[in-house]
Formats: sequence, C-alpha cells, structure tokens
Amino acid sequence: MQNLWPSEIKRVAWLAPGLLGWLLGTALQVAQPALWPPWVYIGFVLLALILIALAAIKRIAIRFHRRRWLPALLCGLLLAWGSCGLRAGYFLQTALAPDLEGRDVAVVGLVAAMPQPSDTGLRFRLQIESAQVDGQPVVVPPRIDLAWYGGVLASGWGGSAQLLELQRQPDALRAGERWQMTVRLKAPHGGRNPHGFDFELWLWEQGVQATGYVRAGPKDAAPQRLARTWQHPVEQARQAVRDAIYQQVADRRLAGVLAALVVGDQGAIERWWLTLKFCSGMSLIYKDFFTFTILE
Repeated sequence: MQNLWPSEIKRVAWLAPGLLGWLLGTALQVAQPALWPPWVYIGFVLLALILIALAAIKRIAIRFHRRRWLPALLCGLLLAWGSCGLRAGYFLQTALAPDLEGRDVAVVGLVAAMPQPSDTGLRFRLQIESAQVDGQPVVVPPRIDLAWYGGVLASGWGGSAQLLELQRQPDALRAGERWQMTVRLKAPHGGRNPHGFDFELWLWEQGVQATGYVRAGPKDAAPQRLARTWQHPVEQARQAVRDAIYQQVADRRLAGVLAALVVGDQGAIERWWLTLKFCSGMSLIYKDFFTFTILE
C-alpha cells in the first residue's frame, strides 16, 4: 500500500500548478482596465484545451522533462483568463441600455427572492421575462432590484422641478409570483468611499444589473399579480417561515432578530443593529452566516 503513494502523488501533482495558474489567470483578467475582443478570450480557451489534450497523450511531458508543472500552470492561466473574459463580456451585453434609464418600462417577471419590508415600502428582486416601452419589446437585464414605495414619491430621479405623486400601497408580494408592472430603471451606482461597502460589486456578484422603483401612481397602470408559480421554492419556504415568526412574536424587533437567525433575513434587523451600534457603542453583534453573539 505504501508503494502506491509515490505514483499517486505524481498522478495528481499537476493540480497545484493548475490551480495556481487559475488564480493568476483570474487575477490578470480582473485587473484589465478594459475587455479585449471576444475572439482573444476564445483563443485562450482553445489553446488551453489543446494543451490539455497534448498533455493527456504525454507529448508535452517528454519535451518539458522535469518541468511538467509548466503545462499545467499555462493551462490553468489561459483557461481562467479566457473564461472570465467571456463571462464578463456576456455580462456587459445584458446590461441596461443608457436610453432606457429614467423611462417607464412595462415588465413581466417573477419575484425571485422574498421581499424585504421597509419604512418606505417594499424592496424585492424581479426576474424579468419580458419588457416593453411604448408597446415595443426591449431588452433589459434579466435580474433587477426594485423598490415599491408607499405614500408619496418624487417624480423623477433628480432635479429641482420634482412633483410629489401619491403612490398605491405595496401589495403582499410573495416569492415565486409572476407580476406585471411599470418600472423606472437605472444602472447600479454606489459610493466610492475607501474601504467602504462596494454596492456595485455586491450587485454584480448577485447578477443584478439595474435598480429602480415601481410606478404606482394614479396615472400609472396598476401592478397586477398574474399567477403563482412553483419556481424559487427555497425563497417561498423562507418567506413562509419568516411570516409565521412575525405572526407569533408580538415584539417586532425581537421577531426581526428571530427571522434573521432562522432564515437569514438580515434586513429585518438592520435598523435595530445600526441603532445599537451607534447609540450604545456596542459593535459586538456578529451577523454573518445568520449567527449573532452578544457579549456583556
């Protein structure tokens, strides 16, 4: 049994340089100030596949002799660089077109995550199925984050001449439901504070390429619930558990903490967390991975 160890180690020795090459290729692509043409990244991937095929038939091993790690390093680097570049290019192709920003867009989509109630209304993620502007089909990002405000809302994104419009109160949205509504979108924008939270990067990681709000004024078409579907079953279950907690626990603040512990609804305790942190100086609550620890 012990005699088999050297041969087994040699058989998987290429994994370390291959993984190192993958990390280097990913880092090089992320560091690019601008994307290259797609054919460059396709060439990287094809070259990596050719090297893998040649290594499989042991032709490269003879040439490199004691440097057998080099083909694995090159394969990992080229494969990661090419695949990351292609992925980034595809992601940019599905970004929100500049001429659609600030316009009323009629969309049909699925609620992809359990909605988050707030003091001003409701926030939720919508998985787009179709979109139209003035009756003509348009292409919008496949995932968008929306806010549905209650009360009044300033009409427009900015400027001095804004009117306050009365908005319909948000309905009880549930994950997995199909809705038709009119929205206004914009490309994601976040702060550039050093060492601060990178909102744009977080949205990129979530696959969200546009944010906006629901147009629910008296002159807008009323949002309509079209159907309930079986899609996003995990989010449906999480929302059901969260709603049950709020129904059983009278203290809203305590209910938010329990919801965060049980289903990971961190938005339910955000205001309480900030108040505790800045008013009492206690920043001893660790809320990642749905875990809370309070030290006295």
